[in-house]
Amino acid sequence: MLDAGRVVNTSESRRDKTQFLVKFVIAICGAFSLTFGIWAEFWPRSFAALILFPPYNEHLVHDVGAFQIGIGVTALLALLPIDAPTVFLGGFLAGASFHAANHMVDRHLGGHSADVLGLGLLAVLAALALALHVRRQATLRQPNRSDSRSEQ
Repeated sequence: MLDAGRVVNTSESRRDKTQFLVKFVIAICGAFSLTFGIWAEFWPRSFAALILFPPYNEHLVHDVGAFQIGIGVTALLALLPIDAPTVFLGGFLAGASFHAANHMVDRHLGGHSADVLGLGLLAVLAALALALHVRRQATLRQPNRSDSRSEQ
């Protein structure tokens, strides 16, 4: 005879194991991206020696670092119980901030005069959107909150 309780428990157990595995893989991928991103960002020559794609271009290695940091932060944020816009904006903000900083630090290597301003503006917009979104989410979670504007 089939025990329904055991079937449900087995099914839940399988789901729990699957979810653990998915989160474990996300954590490994996020840690990998973040580690290699930080390495490329702060020790570009050492990173370039590993990847062996000549000719060496310090700024492009810095950009690889910025993008890997953004991917890593996004992956690690995905492990938290937060919504998709928060995950995206948090990861984008991390990558965009490093990317803008790279263009400021590496401006002597080339690029355009508007790069720092344009990339910095993207980072600021992401930060503002993230702050607005998080604030809105916090407001929505408050139970029985009456909107004072509607009472006026």
